[in-house]
Amino acid sequence: MKIVLLLTIAFMLVSCTNNRNPRILIVTGLGNIEAEVYFDKAPVTATNFLRYVDSGKYNNLAGFYRVVRQDNQADKKIKIEVIQGGFGQDSLIEKYQFHPIAHETTKKTGILHKDGVLSMARYGPGTASSEFFICVGDQPALDFEGERNPDKQGFAAFGRVISGMEVVRKIQQLKDKDQYLETPVKIIEIRRLAD
Repeated sequence: MKIVLLLTIAFMLVSCTNNRNPRILIVTGLGNIEAEVYFDKAPVTATNFLRYVDSGKYNNLAGFYRVVRQDNQADKKIKIEVIQGGFGQDSLIEKYQFHPIAHETTKKTGILHKDGVLSMARYGPGTASSEFFICVGDQPALDFEGERNPDKQGFAAFGRVISGMEVVRKIQQLKDKDQYLETPVKIIEIRRLAD
């Protein structure tokens, strides 16, 4: 009986280890950001993001180009704080993006926009493709039924920073004009990390 119990526990531990969420490393000129991608909770959005990572499309082509702080969104009633990355220019987005994905709301996934959460930028629901952002501080206005967008569908969160939030905060404080960085921070590489 004890042997069966021990074998069952060992099998469960191996299964849990094999089903770990992937981790990624975002290498920038200002430092590295490591994040876990929640494939288990947001499979559509996580698969989309990892497809860009695995294809190498972000490498040396993308960057963090937009920063949103309390002081640079005077016209917004509902204020948020994030840094946004991706291709940044419509011409590059059109050239390198995969097809937009179905919208996975925070109501569906349970991943709320807390400090360090990664999420997809979008216009309307179902338009997210290559552009993503990282929350600086908790941002409930970006969750399902949040007030940031009139449609109240929120944004599709799919992961969270494990280490490197000091890099995120450093990027957010860089000089901008109307939220767009005067000198975008190049993404040298985004790659998966081995377990």
